[in-house]
Amino acid sequence: MTFKSILIATDGSERSKNAIDKALELSKVTGANVFALHVMDPSIFNSMPAATPMPDVHRSMEREGNDILEYVHRRGEEMGVKVTTILREGIPDRVIVEESEAHDLIVVGTLGRTGLSKLIMGSVAERVVRSCKPPVLVVK
Repeated sequence: MTFKSILIATDGSERSKNAIDKALELSKVTGANVFALHVMDPSIFNSMPAATPMPDVHRSMEREGNDILEYVHRRGEEMGVKVTTILREGIPDRVIVEESEAHDLIVVGTLGRTGLSKLIMGSVAERVVRSCKPPVLVVK
């Protein structure tokens, strides 16, 4: 199977770095274009005290998201792969599924292990696998 476009969905965790490297290696072999996606999850606002200034939190989330994407971009440069970055806000699995429609392969890491049903992969990765039309590569 030949891939023309690979989407890396990353939360910036250490676990996602393996997925980033695998996707970039695959791109080198196939010549696929690489897109790195980070989703800013607004549900964080639900757990914040009412007096927290929301514009500051949003700016902080945006800054963190850009830092995460910059890491993927730099890693791509080190490996000789051009990476286009995408920063979006929303529910992570839903945004990843929406973005997936424009790509041939989705690459995610295993994240957020909780509960018996999440023993093998994280809940976001699990929902992405179940909902995406293109193939999904889940990297430990």
